[in-house]
Amino acid sequence: MAEISEPPIKTDSRFWAVDKAILAYFAFAVALILGWWSQLPEAPALLAAHLISAAVLIYEVKRPNPTSWVFRHWYPLPYVAACYKESALLVPAVRGSDLDQWLAGLDSGFWGNHPTVWLERLHHPLLTEFLQWVYTLFVPAVLWVAWLLWRRGRFAEFRFYAFLIALGFLASYLGYLAVPARGPRFVLKHLQHIPLQGLWLFQGMQWVLDRLESAHYDCFPSGHTELTILAWWGSRMVSKTWFRLYFAYTPFLIFATVYLRYHYTVDLLAGASTAAVLILTAPLLYRKLSQGA
Repeated sequence: MAEISEPPIKTDSRFWAVDKAILAYFAFAVALILGWWSQLPEAPALLAAHLISAAVLIYEVKRPNPTSWVFRHWYPLPYVAACYKESALLVPAVRGSDLDQWLAGLDSGFWGNHPTVWLERLHHPLLTEFLQWVYTLFVPAVLWVAWLLWRRGRFAEFRFYAFLIALGFLASYLGYLAVPARGPRFVLKHLQHIPLQGLWLFQGMQWVLDRLESAHYDCFPSGHTELTILAWWGSRMVSKTWFRLYFAYTPFLIFATVYLRYHYTVDLLAGASTAAVLILTAPLLYRKLSQGA
């Protein structure tokens, strides 16, 4: 476990581990924007957004003020979310094509069938409704651990958790760039025999998620799998009760990603593997990045 016993210092003008991770990702994204400038109509706006966001962060770090304490703990949320939205522009510009057929081939080759098609035999509106709720609550579930740590004044542990989760999101974005794919909902739609149907709010929840995610190449690795495992692991800092609740929630979430046709099973393996690597390496990396200015 990382050394996270330091007291909260509201005038701390050092860069925290999460700051360094996000600024490094910004530098990488800026290099992509400059390298593929002609393929990105939004390049000037993206470049300006990165430079302004970095400047705001550096100012809040080096010039502590009454807003800095809250900003420095919670800014990764909008920053990482903006990086996700940006990936919908960067991935197609940089890669130009997707690898959905390759991922679908890996799945069908291993299982002897496409898992999303095979799971049609389990389809039931009540199950679909339940699993869509589980899937939709992914972001609140990840943030809930952070909120509980914040509310209890456990700021050092909050900072480590924020670093772990931010690192998880940024790692998944690199995966989207390396293996761009949209998922079986789009590629295997012609093979599905029945549409998914829920009972009450299924269609509305799916519509909202479609508006937020459908333009993204965000299939590999499964960020839902990766981040939920990280949230489960981080929840042990809150209490044994929450650790057990997240342990129960996580397998339902992972199953939902395939049942609802969002992911190939190879995405789940990649997401779980990424989570395992981060769980093992994040404490050491956190200590290293917490040193110095």
